[in-house]
Amino acid sequence: MTLASGKTVILVNGIPASGKSTVAQALAQHFGLPYLTLDGIKEPFMSRLDNVDRGLNRRLGCAAYEAIWSIVAQAPECCTYVIDAWFGFQPREPLRHYLREAGVAQPLEVWNQISGDLAAERYGSRIGQRPKGHPGAEYLPELRALAERATPMALGPVFRVEQALPVEVGRIVDWLAEYGIGGANIGKRMAG
Repeated sequence: MTLASGKTVILVNGIPASGKSTVAQALAQHFGLPYLTLDGIKEPFMSRLDNVDRGLNRRLGCAAYEAIWSIVAQAPECCTYVIDAWFGFQPREPLRHYLREAGVAQPLEVWNQISGDLAAERYGSRIGQRPKGHPGAEYLPELRALAERATPMALGPVFRVEQALPVEVGRIVDWLAEYGIGGANIGKRMAG
């Protein structure tokens, strides 16, 4: 496959606790790509605000989502970003809009499939480590239900990672290489 003209984003998608941060960090490190994460933008604000409830957490998440697309929009045309987020917290149409406005020609999605029980187990084990403002144990039944209905955004090619199995980053790397990520193109794409 040939390299798309315009920006490329690698959308590392999945519900909370689906392993997307681990996958996204590994891909960003492997390819030497900039890494943007919803929580990475949102949590510094959460730590400075008092009484962050679920509603405010959601509003900050929407603002962080907009910030990510603003950063991508301001980048040179040939840039590639790894973006770690639960994209399904909004409908597909806003994502289509953001991709178009940011000049993204090639959205590639790495979907992290996980069972409700495994997601709840992972989320539950991290509750005490999460910054204030994230939902606690009361969220676990909702997370289990979310895992059963969540699907990829599928606005471009999708690679599925089954989180119940050992994650083989090399297979994801090989798949991304089919779309021109890595190799001799990496320096050219990052330099603009």
